[in-house]
Amino acid sequence: MRIVNPHFPINIPNSYSFFSIITAMLKVLTSSCLQNRFPAVTQVRRGSESNTPLLQVLGSLRSSNRRGPYLYRRFFCSDSTDESEPNSEAKQLEGEREGGDADSKASAAIVPTVFRPEDCLTVLALPLPHRPLFPGVYMPIYVKDPKVLAALVESRKRQAPYAGAFLLKDEQGTDPNVVSASDTEKNIYELKGKDLFSRLHVVGTLAQITSIQGDQVILIGHRRIRMTEVVSEEPLTVKVDHLKEQPYNKDDDVIKATSFEVLSTLRDVLKTSSLWKDHVQTYIQHIGDFNYARLADFGAAISGANQLQCQQVLEELDVYKRLQLTLEIVKKEMEISKIQESIAKAIEEKISGEQRRYLLNEQLKAIKKELGLETDDKTALSAKFRERLEPNKEKIPAHVMQVIEEELTKLQLLEASSSEFNVTRNYLDWLTALPWGSYSDENFDVLRAEKILDEDHYGLTDVKERILEFIAVGKLRGTSQGKIICLSGPPGVGKTSIGRSIARALNRKFYRFSVGGLSDVAEIKGHRRTYIGAMPGKMVQCLKSVGTANPLVLIDEIDKLGRGHAGDPASAMLELLDPEQNANFLDHYLDVPIDLSKVLFVCTANVLEMIPNPLLDRMEVIAIAGYITDEKRHIARDYLEKSTRETCGIKPEQVEVTDAALLALIENYCREAGVRNLQKQIEKIYRKIALKLVRKDGKIEPQNAGVNEVKAESVHISDEIKSKEETQAGAKSVEGSNDDKPSENDAEALEAPVNQMQMSTDEDTHLQEVNEATESEASKTIEKVVVDSPNLADYVGKPIFHAERIYDQTPVGVVMGLAWTSMGGSTLYVETSLVEQGEGKGALNVTGQLGDIMKESAQIAHTVARIILQEKEPDNHFFANSKLHLHVPAGATPKDGPSAGCTMITSLLSLAMKKPIKPYLAMTGEVTLTGKILPIGGVKEKAIAARRSDVKTIIFPSANRRDFDELAPNVKEGLDVHFVDDYKQIYDLAF
Repeated sequence: MRIVNPHFPINIPNSYSFFSIITAMLKVLTSSCLQNRFPAVTQVRRGSESNTPLLQVLGSLRSSNRRGPYLYRRFFCSDSTDESEPNSEAKQLEGEREGGDADSKASAAIVPTVFRPEDCLTVLALPLPHRPLFPGVYMPIYVKDPKVLAALVESRKRQAPYAGAFLLKDEQGTDPNVVSASDTEKNIYELKGKDLFSRLHVVGTLAQITSIQGDQVILIGHRRIRMTEVVSEEPLTVKVDHLKEQPYNKDDDVIKATSFEVLSTLRDVLKTSSLWKDHVQTYIQHIGDFNYARLADFGAAISGANQLQCQQVLEELDVYKRLQLTLEIVKKEMEISKIQESIAKAIEEKISGEQRRYLLNEQLKAIKKELGLETDDKTALSAKFRERLEPNKEKIPAHVMQVIEEELTKLQLLEASSSEFNVTRNYLDWLTALPWGSYSDENFDVLRAEKILDEDHYGLTDVKERILEFIAVGKLRGTSQGKIICLSGPPGVGKTSIGRSIARALNRKFYRFSVGGLSDVAEIKGHRRTYIGAMPGKMVQCLKSVGTANPLVLIDEIDKLGRGHAGDPASAMLELLDPEQNANFLDHYLDVPIDLSKVLFVCTANVLEMIPNPLLDRMEVIAIAGYITDEKRHIARDYLEKSTRETCGIKPEQVEVTDAALLALIENYCREAGVRNLQKQIEKIYRKIALKLVRKDGKIEPQNAGVNEVKAESVHISDEIKSKEETQAGAKSVEGSNDDKPSENDAEALEAPVNQMQMSTDEDTHLQEVNEATESEASKTIEKVVVDSPNLADYVGKPIFHAERIYDQTPVGVVMGLAWTSMGGSTLYVETSLVEQGEGKGALNVTGQLGDIMKESAQIAHTVARIILQEKEPDNHFFANSKLHLHVPAGATPKDGPSAGCTMITSLLSLAMKKPIKPYLAMTGEVTLTGKILPIGGVKEKAIAARRSDVKTIIFPSANRRDFDELAPNVKEGLDVHFVDDYKQIYDLAF
């Protein structure tokens, strides 16, 4: 049998033949173990020789063996050593001595080796990373060092299962409140020997090793100990001193009150925290005497305080101070428990409220469903979609109705939470929202339509005529078809705004969308339904928005379509704007044909050249050339001025803008083809007038104030006259009663009527003047602000444009040409000058920021001019021997185009023959090498520019006669126009 003793292990055979060996062992045991462990036993019958030492030992072994579990339990839970315990054991031992002989024969020779905690003076040091271990408290720890784990197992086998548990100090420079468990454990495993010793708190707990499972060791604290020195470094073994509480008075009222407060606080905390209840039950099972010291340890042990506060409680040996520290800790725990309880209560109320609401809603749904008041979501959706279809169910095409029915059936089979359910629902929403076969009643009254168009726009005769034709055809047929009309022209001429007027004249719904910069085909044709966030194209959105299948759709800026990685929208527009195809327009999202044949498309563009030819071929183009000065003046007077006056809140009688001011504004500030800039300038004038009126109203008094003052003044004067009359009458009566001076009285009596008449005449004159002033003040109205050409600059600043006519009489080599610009028409001069002359130095240099086409026109003009000069003056070799410079001012303006050919030829010939051309003459036309004159564009704009520059005679190509004949009479008025086919005709007219 193996008996383990911490000092010497001995193998004892179970036989009496080894009596001498046992006797020697007992001497050692008696001197070492029994004197320390059982001092009373060694004193009982020490002098008696009749009872041998063996019987005493065997008896003690038997009794200790029977009481072993009891002793183990006591050591397990208590760290106090009562003086009565050894004496009781000795008495029990002594009582059993008499039966020792018989028992020893049947029992093994067992040496008592049960350790008391106070006998452990050298212990293995175990570091605790997070919290200290308090007496009477369980704590599991993990031991990763195999040497330490082996030492713990060995000490447990030796029946000395004790170790020292010491809290690890925080590293210098670290915050103890910041948790970093992995780093802390890593540092513990790396610390060895003296490094570990220096990192441990000096005061710790003697802990009993209850079990070891793998690397997990479960400890129970027994008593406080203090490290004194290192015994061995691997594993770290230290010498310790056992600490005891300082003596205290159990009947001290302060200690009692503090302990009662701790108990009261713990009781309150235990009501709220179930975790604490488990701690208490475990603790009470292993604690015998629950005194003040243990109360302090218990409160600190089960609290959530940080490690430093717990270590202070562990190190404190004064029981009263320890109770105070514990009271602070449990008070904090109480506050934390209250916060925890409030948080839990708030969350519970929220959850219970939501659950209650959910249950009530579900019950309400079930009740309504039973009563037939409400159906589920899918049934309600299907009913809503079918309700939409009812009004036009007969007009819906069969293939569309078939798709809708299939999708409705599919909707009923899908779960509401699935993604496919939302896709199907949105698809049905679009399908049922479209106006299948629903058309608005059109207006076939041509006179009413013409009146509406004239109300909104001045001019634009071509556009209005085309719309009236459209209405007339619809009236004769009884129904109208869709058309694709393209309005082209410069900015600001009313292309976009007339679209709304056309819709109002036709009694159609109006929808506008701009395609400027559009680079995604899906905007026109829609997305596939498989994509997330898929939507139909603009046309389907238009039909859903307007609610009819025959709206007027204005597609703005069609010449500015983009082209990107998502396709070519211009090509996608071909199907939309083709009268032969749009009856079955297929949107990618709907995937069913839509009839757009009744839709009237009106497109707008600034430059037709930017529109692809296949798309342009599908549209009926109506060119809007722009407005002449007279038209602008009418628009400004009848439309712009009226709307601006209403916008600014100014009455018509407060402002007068003269015709001269409007004409100067148009000529010097707003020469562009449109009227957008003209509207801005008129708004600017009216804003300044509004500011002037407000400032003036702030200085002057109300209108009735002057009248009241005049009336008050007249009353005051009449009162003065009355008082004077009364005074004179009184004086006259006094004088009449005096009989001493009859002659003087008579004389005064004769003079009095004359003076009275004179005074009354003066008063009448004054009163008449006052009345006239009163009438003039009363009749005076609000001062009118007059805007005329002299003071126009005060409102809109200095003129932007100046007279285009540079020369009153054009000199030799200078000819006026006509050009078309985005601002409308303008005149420009072509100037030719001789640089140097010499034999064979003929050359031509051109300047004026000319484009490639215009440079080629200059070369052609130079060649044609040499040919014509050779015919007219064979002896003149001017071009062969002259270096010429041709310039087209202004130099900062880029210029290009072929229409200046005839003007350049005329300028060159004028310089060569040293003849100026006729005054007030302008020309335009492209010239070929053989001298033929080709047609040009912008006839209306060029004619307007010629009138603006006081040109009397214009030369146009013969091919442009039709364009000129279509101009309004007020444009052609006062112009002598000649149409030519060959340059020789121009030569005769110019020279």
